Amino acid sequence: MNRVTDWHIMGAIALAGLAGPLLLPGLATQIAFLWLMVVFALTWDMLGGRMGYNSFGNIVFFGIGCYAAAVVQRDMGLPYFEGLALGLLAGTVCAVLAAIVFGAAMLGIRGHYFAIGTLGLGIAAGEVAAGWDYVGAGSGMALPLYPGELGQREIFFCYSLFALAAVCFLVFRWLYGTRFGLALNAIRDDHDKADAMGLRTTPIKIFAWALSAFFLAISGGLAANMIGFIDPRDVAFAGATFGVWMVLMAILGGKGTLWGPVLGAFVFHVTQELFWTYLLGWQRVALGFLIVVIVVFFPQGIMGWLAERRARTEAGS
Repeated sequence: MNRVTDWHIMGAIALAGLAGPLLLPGLATQIAFLWLMVVFALTWDMLGGRMGYNSFGNIVFFGIGCYAAAVVQRDMGLPYFEGLALGLLAGTVCAVLAAIVFGAAMLGIRGHYFAIGTLGLGIAAGEVAAGWDYVGAGSGMALPLYPGELGQREIFFCYSLFALAAVCFLVFRWLYGTRFGLALNAIRDDHDKADAMGLRTTPIKIFAWALSAFFLAISGGLAANMIGFIDPRDVAFAGATFGVWMVLMAILGGKGTLWGPVLGAFVFHVTQELFWTYLLGWQRVALGFLIVVIVVFFPQGIMGWLAERRARTEAGS
């Protein structure tokens, strides 16, 4: 995709992100979740697509962001927006530190061992939160009420998550054009050769995971406040939903590409909303079928499929 087209697409998405909540205020929550899905897909793709480390534990950092923001807002006694800002800061610090600690321990293993290890990490985090009375244990945790008028909360968090998704995309877009992006690809293509060439692979991998944790923690704090309640297994550490969806959206759009995770998030979220609207009672069956279709028929993703079609067309002409 050339740079002119790139900027046109970004401009169209920016216009839609700014105008959407105003033109469709009744869909502000669904639009906000769309931007959350974009953050999920982008952050997973940095490891799974660019670096070749398929993580099922990224949901841990989202959950840390949820709980850190909630605890700060509950215990500090600050006004809503000051408490939210401080909670987001606390969440990012905790999540980044967790990524550094877990990364140092786990990023030395590769392949399916790493995937299984991160899966266990997400499950363990959910169980710890569900048994910890300080954060409400299995009963969950309520967040402070948004101080604005009815309907303003959804619009506020819609714009907040849109801004987060935009910053995440632009930061990753810049990084992928630097030597850091080349290093990620080198690790994915041949880890041993990357080591032999003198790349400090372990710090690079830890930094990539910590950067993903940074954005996931902010998204967790914002999403928890938008929902208004944190359930340890169904919201904060929802590995069976959010954790799996991260992977699926990146694969659907085309992992390892700039626009693939964004496209995958759009297609997946819109399809999921249609299932919940028109297939009520069968929505999970339909979603499971969609997952099978993605894995079987789109292993290279939509971007990979389009590139293949374009190559065939050019070869034929």
